[in-house]
Amino acid sequence: MKKQLIIFGILIAGFIVYNFFLQAKDDKTDAVISILYTSVLFGYIAYMAYCLLKKMKK
Repeated sequence: MKKQLIIFGILIAGFIVYNFFLQAKDDKTDAVISILYTSVLFGYIAYMAYCLLKKMKK
């Protein structure tokens, strides 16, 4: 589980860095990139929850 939390921390740090420093110049493109990145984050949260529930079942 520690490895998954480290990866999640890196994803969060990347999201913060993008939003503060690397935003796209076009507002629509920036919105699309933010939505896609957020979708990846929520997907990874779901994956971590699935792995945790799988471990709890054993």
